[in-house]
Amino acid sequence: MSALVSASLSRFSPRCTCGLLQKKVPSLWSRSSPIRRTLSSSQQRQSHDNPLGLPRSDAPPTMPRMQRGLPQKRSLPGVRKVIVVSSGKGGVGKSSVSVNLALALAALPERLKVGLLDLDIFGPSIPKLMGLEGVGEPMLTSGNRLTPLRAHGIPCMSMGFLLPNSGPSPTGEGSVEGPDTPVVWRGMMVMKAVQQLLFDVDWKAGSSPEGQELDVLVIDTPPGTGDVALSLGQLVKVDGSVIVSTPQDVAIIDTRKGVAMFRKLGIPILGSVLNMSYFIPPDSPNKARYHIFGSPASFSNTCAKLEIDILAELELAPTVSDRGDRGWPAVIKGDETDEAVKRVRESFVDMARKVWAKVER
Repeated sequence: MSALVSASLSRFSPRCTCGLLQKKVPSLWSRSSPIRRTLSSSQQRQSHDNPLGLPRSDAPPTMPRMQRGLPQKRSLPGVRKVIVVSSGKGGVGKSSVSVNLALALAALPERLKVGLLDLDIFGPSIPKLMGLEGVGEPMLTSGNRLTPLRAHGIPCMSMGFLLPNSGPSPTGEGSVEGPDTPVVWRGMMVMKAVQQLLFDVDWKAGSSPEGQELDVLVIDTPPGTGDVALSLGQLVKVDGSVIVSTPQDVAIIDTRKGVAMFRKLGIPILGSVLNMSYFIPPDSPNKARYHIFGSPASFSNTCAKLEIDILAELELAPTVSDRGDRGWPAVIKGDETDEAVKRVRESFVDMARKVWAKVER
């Protein structure tokens, strides 16, 4: 293994600062109570078979080698339903949709227990969007499983939690192990890390009240149709997928590829979301819609040809983007004077109703 690969996740923060951090942001996140030790305090054995360095108990399923047929799909431990949010093209707002969909599902009258899993190994966004940047590493349960971190009442797990959180050297000398630390891995390491994030997280330990299984887990996947999406589709029983696009043809082209992949893997498609569909100027008296990135007609026609339901057409709102950067997603009530945030929140809640109704059929 090259020096870059071995150094990408070779060290974690040596101490837990959860007590100090909880005083700063008590309303945003908390850790589950049955904590045994930090990940860094355990005996780590990083290898191609164990890239996260977890103490081994029962190993997650592996992709088959030199055998015929596909592996048998399994349910995730402690999870009743699995919803995947994906996109063929990067930069379409898939992670923002994942976060707000999860929070909207949790806000439904059914009082669902919802979790959020970030499977983007190279560019995890959930820590930023959920206000969990720099809060430290996850704890391990007595069964050597990762304990999710909680934000806004949602248990979350992300590769971003497992990266070094210390800042750069004040002198500017030496290596930098902060938020910019990259994951420099080849395909096999990535696939093994995905398997561990899928099967070595104790969602019951992160639920509230503790010990209860999740009603639904929302999984934010990296864009495209590569190793992560393929591993997920072949290993896990997925109850449905939501595909995110923007109005441009360059995004819709890849959306069609994503639809084809999910159908090939036998994953039900719940519907598609058109993000950044239109913009309404705040001072517009008649709330006129401006299609900055093009007409939604191409997206609508594509969905009709592919026989996919349109779950939502989301407004482009600068305040929604700003809230996401501050770890305060649009679905979380805050500034009730912003009309754009209200409209986006209503769109997500309506989308959550549609998604849950399809999953529960």
